[in-house]
Amino acid sequence: MKDLKYLMSYSIALMAFIGISLGGFYNYLAVIFTFIFIPILETIVKKSDEEYTEEEKKSRLLDPFFDLLLYLNLPIVFGIFFFSIDKLAFTSSVSDIIGIILSASIVMATNGINVGHELGHRKSIIARTCSKLLYLPCQYMHFYIEHNFGHHINVATPEDPATARYKQTLYSFWVTSVIRTYISAWKIQLKLLKVSKRDFFSIKNDMIFYTLFQISFLAFVYYIFGLYLTLLSILMSVISFLFLETINYVEHYGLLRKKEPSGRYERVKPHHSWNSNHTIGRIVLYELTRHSDHHFKSSKKYQVLESLDDCPHLPYGYPTSILLSFIPPLWFSIMNPLVKNHMGYSD
Repeated sequence: MKDLKYLMSYSIALMAFIGISLGGFYNYLAVIFTFIFIPILETIVKKSDEEYTEEEKKSRLLDPFFDLLLYLNLPIVFGIFFFSIDKLAFTSSVSDIIGIILSASIVMATNGINVGHELGHRKSIIARTCSKLLYLPCQYMHFYIEHNFGHHINVATPEDPATARYKQTLYSFWVTSVIRTYISAWKIQLKLLKVSKRDFFSIKNDMIFYTLFQISFLAFVYYIFGLYLTLLSILMSVISFLFLETINYVEHYGLLRKKEPSGRYERVKPHHSWNSNHTIGRIVLYELTRHSDHHFKSSKKYQVLESLDDCPHLPYGYPTSILLSFIPPLWFSIMNPLVKNHMGYSD
């Protein structure tokens, strides 16, 4: 019964649906819930760093409940996406438009990209296909390639687009990460084609298919809803993947791996990612906040991720940390001393 707490992973989507249905001020319900209610709740609820016995891990890995929670996000994400566009068709209020777009974008990031990230690390074709589908409305399908074949190899190095440099602002990171992630995805794809001795126009060139799928998806939206709403849907997509990039910023800010005498970087270890044991953020984001353990062993499913000893901890949960990152001087004043202490920087 205690694992029913993970049903809270649908809470943001539920708030978005209720808010957008009611309209007016309520269009912002998901935003208020995510960035005001959850941070307040995290200060009240005790942090949790429980560990699982081997028997508990086996039991949790065999329980279909945890996988079902993930797959149910497919109809939720696409449902919210099209429901939001339909609502946008009947309002001319700038305030309502902003509220609907922000609420829908948060759902697309938390229940879409975040769940797609989790499923993308699975071995089954079904899981990986669902992963890519969840990236589709966010126009970020290339993330699948770069994240799995780039980020997890290059994390905490200058070569990784998703690792924010020490003293780099969030807004600078948005530009560098979005551009470099896309370029890196193409480089990885071309390398994979070369290794398998395939031509550019090959059925194995996933980047071509991702491009075609995303263009087709936009064409479908345009056919049903017209140009104006298609442009608003693109804005929703952009905000959703910038939300993802903000999470990337928080997860790896200022952390770097050392270079070995051989010129290679040291192995990825728990202390190369920021961890958070704030309970509410953990269950709402399918344990994404236990990021150190995820990078230590990327194939580990979310229901058995743990808080490892040798990892740096964020002083606040993810929602609060995201808010702080929007204000660089405040973010630097809180995080830079922690980075300096952890990395041994002199200034």
